[in-house]
Amino acid sequence: MFRRALQFSSGPGLLFQRLGTRRSSSILGWDGKVSKIKKTIQSILPGKTRDSLYNTSHLPPEHSDVVIVGGGVLGLSVAFWLKKLEKKQGAIRVLVVDRDYTYSKASTGLSVGGIRQQFSLPENVQLSLFSINFLRNINEYLAVVDAPPLDLQFSPSGYLLLASEKDAATLEKNVRMQRQEGAKVCLMSPEQLRNKFPWINTEGVALASYGMEDEGWFDPWSLLQGLRRKAQSMGVLFCQGEVTRFVTSSSRMETSSGEQMILKRIYEVHVKMNHSLEYQPVECAIVINAGGAWSGQIAELAGIGKGPPGTLEGTKLPVEPRKRYVYLWHCPQGPGLEAPLVTNTNGVYFRREGLGNNYLGGRNPTEEEEPDPTNLEVDYDFFQYKVWPHLAKRVPAFKTLKVRSAWAGYYDYNTFDQNGVVGPHPLVVNMYFATGFSGHGLQHAPAVGRAVAEMVLEGHFQTINMSPFLFSRFYLGEKFQECNII
Repeated sequence: MFRRALQFSSGPGLLFQRLGTRRSSSILGWDGKVSKIKKTIQSILPGKTRDSLYNTSHLPPEHSDVVIVGGGVLGLSVAFWLKKLEKKQGAIRVLVVDRDYTYSKASTGLSVGGIRQQFSLPENVQLSLFSINFLRNINEYLAVVDAPPLDLQFSPSGYLLLASEKDAATLEKNVRMQRQEGAKVCLMSPEQLRNKFPWINTEGVALASYGMEDEGWFDPWSLLQGLRRKAQSMGVLFCQGEVTRFVTSSSRMETSSGEQMILKRIYEVHVKMNHSLEYQPVECAIVINAGGAWSGQIAELAGIGKGPPGTLEGTKLPVEPRKRYVYLWHCPQGPGLEAPLVTNTNGVYFRREGLGNNYLGGRNPTEEEEPDPTNLEVDYDFFQYKVWPHLAKRVPAFKTLKVRSAWAGYYDYNTFDQNGVVGPHPLVVNMYFATGFSGHGLQHAPAVGRAVAEMVLEGHFQTINMSPFLFSRFYLGEKFQECNII
């Protein structure tokens, strides 16, 4: 009974249970204060218009049915699907809050833009299949009147995963599952590899899997801007600022086993405006935590993880920023235009970038090698000593490569099982998660956005069963481990 309470404490259709947001007549909102000041100044400065004195377009509204914290691709996807699936046009007011609309530190814009079906869990394969259909039909979903069509620059070159002898059986098992889910993936022997990709040195490779359809890479910026443009056209509101506080109410619940639980509900979000000490309170019915690498900190603002250790109240959202490097190099004698995204037996990966003999790639560091996430400085020694030797061994032509540039970005890294967190919190019942995908959030964003919108609007997942992604698994100790992290 307690397990069921963990999973479904939010109840069906939470948004429509409480679509009207809580208001307080005793507190004059910031918009009201500004409006009063405008009128006062206008009365003493004849001929001046209010708009020329104060522009409040950058301020959030005093109330919004849904507040989405995080304006990256996952947050924008949730916003899009909420408006797409609402029963009546304009029925739901949605606000997206992000502290940096230049996206200078966002995971989305710093991604390599890959999409694949080659995962170790069927749910992740299903997410990929939904998302690739969305991307292939992007202009049916995201077209805006009088705006040019979107071009995601999708390169359907596939993924090629290489396995050593010790990992070959696992790779074969994964491919069997992927095929059952509808993915077009084939197994290749070392001899078949050499015949199809003669530039590969197959030493140490026992087996490979190759995505024949619907795998490759695309431009992350185009997807992000397309979602934002469409969401704005559907009436989604945007605000640049930082969420600094959640105001909650609480009630006590007793489980069937007699255990006491305190349920919280967020009814007000404080948004601190950029370059200002002031904040705007926003009354709301639902909060979506799509804060990416910082979603763990956002959860703490709601009191999540602040209780005694070993309890549900003391269970943290285990998502933290992990810095990852992407290196760009030039190699005229490289694999060429037919090269897929290749993942080596030790996790080093690369793919072609454009048509000018350029390639990009990198490698996830070990726990001991994890870099300082407080900055986005690039460690070129990491490439020199941890990446390049493996590239040169696997692709001999890469012995003469020349690094041209590099950048660093963040994974919203789930330290528990490297998989996404989707759906409501069991105790803070109107906070929903869309985070923690540890590097595959971009490619799954279209499907995850729909799943979160379904849970908010209908009270359950409809298109894909996302129950294994619920927060409650952290307390129950039930890992939903994704092994194919690139």
